[in-house]
Amino acid sequence: PNLTAIDVGAVLAQVASLTGKLIGVVNFVFSFALVAGVAVLFAALQATHDERMYELSVLRTLGARNRQLRIAMLAEFAVLGGMAALLAIAGALIVGYSLSTFVFQLNYQPNMPALAGAGLLAAIIVVIAGWLGIRGLLSRAVMEGLRAAV
Repeated sequence: PNLTAIDVGAVLAQVASLTGKLIGVVNFVFSFALVAGVAVLFAALQATHDERMYELSVLRTLGARNRQLRIAMLAEFAVLGGMAALLAIAGALIVGYSLSTFVFQLNYQPNMPALAGAGLLAAIIVVIAGWLGIRGLLSRAVMEGLRAAV
């Protein structure tokens, strides 16, 4: 009469189901943050559109070729995306360690290949989004760019 039977398989299945839902929520938050970041990037590019056009016009006047300007802009976005990815990975590691150690009292074992893959994907998305936001500036005439600053 003092013995209670617990179906361990059902409990483990429920925990696995809950973990799967939690992973889905985290992926949704990651996707939402990435979309919000791209929207902010487009807004920043629009805010600095005239300044960028003036800078490119001045550089072209001084002898820079379109290829050199394209490489410089892509490098700028690659550095920006890389720094954002590193910051996001560091934040994920800190939050994951804190939750795992202090809340759930488990040993923390980060999935570094998944973190590196997500960071690389985010950096690539930043480069592509940045390029899409400014690609039309290279086709503008030099005088149009110099007049934009006035």
